[in-house]
Amino acid sequence: MKKTLLLILSCLFLNSCGWFKEKPQIATVLAKHFENKLYYKFDTAFYNPIFSKKMNELSSSLSNPKTTKAFYAAHENNPLLITRFYTNGGLDTLKNYIERSTADGFNPEVFKIKDLTALLTTLNENKFKSIEEVYPLIAELEIKTADAFLKYASFIKYGIVNPRKIYNRYYINVHRPDSLRMDSLLNTTDIISSLKNAQPKSKGYLDLKAMLAFYRDSIKNENDPAIRTIKLNMERLRWQLPVKTDEVVAVNIPDFSLTWFNKQDTLAHMKVCVGGKREATYTEKMKLFLKSGNLDDKPKNHETPQLVSVFNSIQVNPIWNIPVSIAQSEIYWMARKDPYYLSNSNIKVYYKGKQVLDPDTIQWNKYAREKLPFTFKQGSGEGNALGKFKFIFDNSSSIYLHDTNNKYGFKLTNRAISHGCVRIEEPLKFAQLMVKDKNQYDELRMEVNLPPIDTNRNKRYRKILAKKADTLNTFQLKPSWFSTRKNVAVVIGYYTAWAEKGKVQFRPDVYEYDGILWEAIKKFM
Repeated sequence: MKKTLLLILSCLFLNSCGWFKEKPQIATVLAKHFENKLYYKFDTAFYNPIFSKKMNELSSSLSNPKTTKAFYAAHENNPLLITRFYTNGGLDTLKNYIERSTADGFNPEVFKIKDLTALLTTLNENKFKSIEEVYPLIAELEIKTADAFLKYASFIKYGIVNPRKIYNRYYINVHRPDSLRMDSLLNTTDIISSLKNAQPKSKGYLDLKAMLAFYRDSIKNENDPAIRTIKLNMERLRWQLPVKTDEVVAVNIPDFSLTWFNKQDTLAHMKVCVGGKREATYTEKMKLFLKSGNLDDKPKNHETPQLVSVFNSIQVNPIWNIPVSIAQSEIYWMARKDPYYLSNSNIKVYYKGKQVLDPDTIQWNKYAREKLPFTFKQGSGEGNALGKFKFIFDNSSSIYLHDTNNKYGFKLTNRAISHGCVRIEEPLKFAQLMVKDKNQYDELRMEVNLPPIDTNRNKRYRKILAKKADTLNTFQLKPSWFSTRKNVAVVIGYYTAWAEKGKVQFRPDVYEYDGILWEAIKKFM
């Protein structure tokens, strides 16, 4: 009995002295790597307070302090990144990626490359005289490694900024690095794979990256406007768009063009007209308008928004539901100037949902523009501003692609002339690509008085023409609806530079968005 009690007391004593305490993994890893028994003295009881103090000191300089603090609190302040990736070269790989980030337009010092290099060099030299010298270095290296890793992986994969925060008309829910994604990064067991997976892989990005290197070698001036424009558009290409389809109709606002892609194949390319640029004094005028409420003070802003959606239908011979803003700023004045303008333009007027049968008799000077009680619709037909086709997709801005009755706009160099929607140069070709089959395309053609491709349907086509020409029964042209092929996405974007056949194509910054983006990212470049 006495021997048993003595044994128990001895075990308790030895345990309290730390004889049986398991050594932290960092101690074993560093001791074996350097063949230095000093690191076996690493004691988390002494290390943790030093780590906590260092975390508080560096917190204000971290890119994601909440995520970083939460991660280490959940892991009892263990230096996991050093433990996992110092001896296998993972931290050196991170350092190498950051040093090469100039190729992507970044300034490596944004990721504290000098501090990281100096700390790694000190650890590599292995000249510590006591374990107490090791603690603050390990703490600082761990925290700065975590921050550099998170910041670099986030910037290279998702971009520096969230465009929704700097642009008023950017309606794309780009993927951004949330706390879950960042925590997953810090928990990685393969930092090299994580770094590789973060790299942009699109051909457009890699081609523009190659052109950045070429321009640097040629110009040798980092502040050159061309180099700055390339960097800006590389940032745009890093934004993660929520597109999940192989077929994409891409509208590039500065290029005034539309390109239909099926994976890497181009199915169509054509000119477009986009929304007009906002007034130069827009911000000042908007402040005045918000105070006065006077429509004469309201500035114009018809800029086409950037968005992503999926086509769902085609309206042939569409009706134009004229927006209130256009009714107040244009239709109202035209009707006052010419009492027959509305009927000549096939525009119907509605009061409380009921059609006004004789709109030419309305005395417009009795109504204030600000409180106009009427709504307006332009009927189907040759004079309709939307032309013969309207291509519809869900969005919160009432934007769509459409034909136009004014083809002259496509001859202009600057085609920022619409009220916001996108006018397309070849609507019939676009419709043919959009419908499900040849039969549907023939039906669509006959609706706009074009003969079917299938000559076996000519009899039906002649009947349709006869019905429209019947003078005894007044024919009223109405819209018809066609469903579209599934999973055809539309992306309306803004790119002022891209690589094409070994050259950079530059376009004018029509909405002056480049300056806004540069102000947001220049400190990282």
